[in-house]
Amino acid sequence: MSEKASDPENKTGPEKKSRAGRDLPAAIAVGGTLGVSIILILLFAPMLWYVLVAVAFAIATWEVTKRLQTAGHNVAFWPLLIGGQAIIWVSWPYGPTGVLVAFVATVLVSMVWKLLAQGISNAPENYLKDLALTVFVLAWLPLLASFGVHLVTQEDGAARVATLMVVVVCSDVGGYAAGVLFGKHPMAPAISPKKSWEGLVGSLLVGTIGAVCCITFLIGSHWWIGLILGPVLVVCATLGDLVESQVKRDLGIKDMGTLLPGHGGIMDRLDSLLPSAFVVWAVLTALL
Repeated sequence: MSEKASDPENKTGPEKKSRAGRDLPAAIAVGGTLGVSIILILLFAPMLWYVLVAVAFAIATWEVTKRLQTAGHNVAFWPLLIGGQAIIWVSWPYGPTGVLVAFVATVLVSMVWKLLAQGISNAPENYLKDLALTVFVLAWLPLLASFGVHLVTQEDGAARVATLMVVVVCSDVGGYAAGVLFGKHPMAPAISPKKSWEGLVGSLLVGTIGAVCCITFLIGSHWWIGLILGPVLVVCATLGDLVESQVKRDLGIKDMGTLLPGHGGIMDRLDSLLPSAFVVWAVLTALL
């Protein structure tokens, strides 16, 4: 995962920024605080991971739906919020089967919700578009998040969650450093101008090293699993960044929110973690 992008047309104030477009001191302070909080939870109360994720995604759902509604897209907020929480929490006792049932149930509720949003006497407006966006947000946020939160219930669950977080951070740091120092060849300039191929190489290198170390020392398994996990996770994390960048371009915004100084909103910190959560769950479930 390479460095975060900021579009020239979306400048916001005179804050001091690095070459990658961040308020770097604020970003480091916020990132460090979040990292320490997660470490403490995993060490002393691993099941509080569910509470942290549920709260984070309630906020992220509000951020995304608010941005969509501002742009004229009337997604089904309450089904997204309540159904999203159900998708996350049912993974605790019921695993992926419970997640699938909650997801499908929420889609069905959203279909009826949007159908009757204007009352039975008025025809729905933009039904297909708004319903499609509702299902997209549901799959993008709580569905992918459910795989990351479910990790903590598995054997060595805290170590698996730590692996997810450490490898994503390694990918981010490697991509940021390589992109700032050596980035000359844009990866996808039409989507995220600041991302470079050099940054991707840095992400792959540092992320894979992080994955090998986590698999070897945190989980205590075969080091070669890290050689599989690292590159796959880095590619998915980078694509997750690009997906959110394109969503923000479509909406004409820089960040999904302003809650986290130097980072934007909660959703702006979750973009790469979401696909990465599924990758870690899938790879470790299959190989451990």
